Amino acid sequence: MNLSTYLLFEGTCKQAMELYQSIFGGELSVSLVGESPMKDMFPEFMHGRVLNSRLQSDMVDISASDWLRPSEQLIQGNNLSLYISGGTFDETKRIFALLSEGANVTDPLTEQPFGLYGALNDKFGVRWRFHSAKN
Repeated sequence: MNLSTYLLFEGTCKQAMELYQSIFGGELSVSLVGESPMKDMFPEFMHGRVLNSRLQSDMVDISASDWLRPSEQLIQGNNLSLYISGGTFDETKRIFALLSEGANVTDPLTEQPFGLYGALNDKFGVRWRFHSAKN
């Protein structure tokens, strides 16, 4: 498992991550909502937004996406989270369960087309995101 930074943007994720790549180098991957198996879960106006991106270099490991909750507003403070990825389903479930105690679970841990995903704000208000690739 790995712990990295996860950033949220208001429609500017791709541009921000391209800037960070120009500064830090490395490999950048970007997945748009409209190109994903989940596109039908989002309104069409969001299909050009970034569903997930990741920049990996010798200096940084940053994951990011555009804000994808049309019913909620992105505000300063909820645009940064700790991101746990790469573990097995069992490891991810165990850590998610431990951090869920007293937490506000905003996205219950569920299997999605891209693997296991969940998110919560722990009892101290820290935002955590979880992802484990399909078994």
